[in-house]
Amino acid sequence: MLDPPLGERLAAAGRRVAIPVGTVLFRPGEACDRWLLVLSGSVRVTRTDRAGRTLLLYRVGPGETCILTTTGLIEGVAYDAEAVAETAVEALAVPGEAFLRLLAEEPRFRRFAFAASARRIASLMALVEELAFDELGARLARRLLALAGTDGVVSATHERLAEDLATAREVVSRRLKAFKRSGFVRLARGRIAVTDRAGLAAAAAGASAEEGADAS
Repeated sequence: MLDPPLGERLAAAGRRVAIPVGTVLFRPGEACDRWLLVLSGSVRVTRTDRAGRTLLLYRVGPGETCILTTTGLIEGVAYDAEAVAETAVEALAVPGEAFLRLLAEEPRFRRFAFAASARRIASLMALVEELAFDELGARLARRLLALAGTDGVVSATHERLAEDLATAREVVSRRLKAFKRSGFVRLARGRIAVTDRAGLAAAAAGASAEEGADAS
C-alpha cells in the first residue's frame, strides 16, 4: 500500500480516470505512454499465439499495476500483449515522464514499483509451473471452485475458461462433461453450476474419479 505522502504525490502527478468495461487499454505493438495504478475493478492481460490461442497472463486488481507497463516505460519497448477492462475500472493515470521522474527521485515509489513487479513475476512463474506440471482437469476444477458463487453458479463461458487455462474451448467442454458424469457440476446452455464442491476439490487435488477420461 502507498503511504499518504506518496499517494498525494502520485495524485498530483497524475489524474483519476474512469475506464468502461470492455475498453482495450493496450494492444501488441503499441507504445507505453502512461503508468496506471488500478483503484477499483479488474483488468485482464492476455497474449495470443500464432495459432490464435489466448493465454491469460494475469489480472490487475485494486492497488496493483501492470508489469508490462512498468517495464515498457523503463525500457522504452512496445507492448507484446493485450489488456482489457474486465469490469468498470477506476485508476490513477501517471504520464510516462512523470513516472520515470518519480522512479528516479522517490525511493518509496521505487520500492513500491519494484515490489509490485516482483510479486507479478512470482505469479507468472507459478503460472508457468502450473501449465508445465498440472493436469488440465485439476486446473479446471480449481478455476471452477474459485469462480463459483455462494449459489454454486460459475459466471464464465467455456471460451473464457479455455482462455484462463491456455487451452482450447473443445478441451474444456470435454472435461466439463466428464465432471458432469461424476456429478461435480450441472451444465445448461450458458450456465455451469457446481453441485459437489467436495468432489470438485478432490479433482482439483488430482484425485478425480474421471482422471484420464476424455483426456486432453
